[in-house]
Amino acid sequence: MPTTLTLKSIPDEVYEHFKAAAISHRRSLNSEAIVCLESVLLPDKVSPADRLARVQALRASMPLRSAALARPLSR
Repeated sequence: MPTTLTLKSIPDEVYEHFKAAAISHRRSLNSEAIVCLESVLLPDKVSPADRLARVQALRASMPLRSAALARPLSR
């Protein structure tokens, strides 16, 4: 069941950034607050193996354009 949350004494700078984010995402302040809370409190759980598989697939989909890129960087 949805619950109402009231925030008091939000610093002006935080509020302005929050309001700007809501505008840029075309959301109401309420919807932006819910999305922000969900993203922090309920992050997507991706296992290290799944993350590695996604990185490897991404790398495989992007062929090298130069032989220089294939060489390791020397310091």
